[in-house]
Amino acid sequence: MSSSQTSPLQHHELLRISAIYRVAIALVLLGVFFSDIGGGSLGKHSQTLFIYTTAAYASLNIGWLLFLRQKAYQTNSGQVGIILGCDILVFLLLIEASGGLNSGLGYLLLISCSIGAILLDRRLSAFFAAMASLGVITLQLYHLLSGSGSSQEIVSAGGLGLLMFVTVSAIQYLSERIRKANLRADQQSRQAAHLHRLAQQIIERMSTGVLVMGASSKPELINRAAIRLLGTQLTSEAPLNSELHRQIQAWRHQNGNTSVLIQADNNEELQLNFAQLRHKSGNSTLIFVEDNRKLTEAAQKLKLASLGHLTASIAHEVRNPLSAINHAAQLLSESNQLKDEDRHLIDIICRQSSRVNQIIENVMQLSRRRANSREEHNLRDWLQQFFIDFDTGSSPKSKIELVFSEKFIPANFDSAQLSQVVTNLTDNALRHSEIETGQRYATIHAYYNNEKGHSILDIKDNGSGIPPELKNQVFEPFFTTDKAGSGLGLYIARELCEANRVSLFHCQSDDNKSCFRLEFAHSMGVT
Repeated sequence: MSSSQTSPLQHHELLRISAIYRVAIALVLLGVFFSDIGGGSLGKHSQTLFIYTTAAYASLNIGWLLFLRQKAYQTNSGQVGIILGCDILVFLLLIEASGGLNSGLGYLLLISCSIGAILLDRRLSAFFAAMASLGVITLQLYHLLSGSGSSQEIVSAGGLGLLMFVTVSAIQYLSERIRKANLRADQQSRQAAHLHRLAQQIIERMSTGVLVMGASSKPELINRAAIRLLGTQLTSEAPLNSELHRQIQAWRHQNGNTSVLIQADNNEELQLNFAQLRHKSGNSTLIFVEDNRKLTEAAQKLKLASLGHLTASIAHEVRNPLSAINHAAQLLSESNQLKDEDRHLIDIICRQSSRVNQIIENVMQLSRRRANSREEHNLRDWLQQFFIDFDTGSSPKSKIELVFSEKFIPANFDSAQLSQVVTNLTDNALRHSEIETGQRYATIHAYYNNEKGHSILDIKDNGSGIPPELKNQVFEPFFTTDKAGSGLGLYIARELCEANRVSLFHCQSDDNKSCFRLEFAHSMGVT
């Protein structure tokens, strides 16, 4: 038997229905025979043959149904072919026992061949239809030759055979069309499922948060980036009161700005971009969540590129003349004929020339800054090494106190750039403490904030702090309250912090000291 004949069949439901039908038709035939509903047409030629054949057929079909149930209706074309052959043999015997085609039992062959046309391939189903047709015609020829039949029954047998071939061919054609349609639908379904899985994986791995809120303000889709960025905005017990929900409702009712900024749990700014999704079950809101720092970093790169061109011009146009002025002032200061007033003026020229040169150096350092290479560090260990390096080159009168709350304080930053920032802030703290108290003192306090989920570094001094009206200006370039300063130190420190996704701002510490605070990017937790 060929592989096509023994291949597993997938028509599980049709197999179940056909098995139940066989049992039912056997029981119905027995019931009609014993109740004499058919007016004695069934089994009128041979009641014994009819009874034994129908009883055997019922037993066979009950066994077939139990077999299919045990196999979960998993079978092959070979087994179905055997059952279909038994059907043809049984119905031919019943037709013989009932006196020929006038009993109407020939149409049961038509139903069996039709089921075979669906379950079996084209050749097998045509074979069984031919066997049934030949069986009926042979049976009628036997009756005609034995003198118990008529030529009219031969015509009826031929008509039934022709009907079986036409029916089987039609069912085969329709089954093939349905099979191909189902195959295309299955392929399209698999392709759609594949694209759906790809879309889910892409969305899940996006660094941009993706959130879809339904009409009931419940998330319909959310990726890991959105969960990480929004935090308790989504997991809060009262999400309807969150800033996220208020912004969504404001956009829905007013259809206003498609882009807004909100504050995240870790004090970082998040940019929300809204769009409407229309579908039959109701409109949903698509929200893209991005860390505003990334946009700031992109703008910063453009800014630094422009600044690079500017500093090149400054270095060429200003630095050479400035060097000449400073050199000339130094030569003039060596003269023995100068008065004290003139020497004072020369000293001013030299100091201011050095200040201008320092401004140029700071700007050039900022514009030539290399791309950062952030890595995960234990802030405690890093600060201990920083203290050793800083203390080596600082004044012996300087006193720096390190305070740690945990053994492991996770932070992600570029070591060289953070060293430049902390050095600048520590120098400022020492200087302002000396101005206020006469002692060069600074406190560096590092700890992990469990509520906000990130590490914090405080650099505190004993100075008077920054006046409230100047807090928004201290990070602007060239703004300074120190006549000897360039006004670029804090500006460069903030630029470096932004490049490392670190927030830098001035505040009052818990012990009421002037403090510059660095809040590092969100961390998954302390190990």
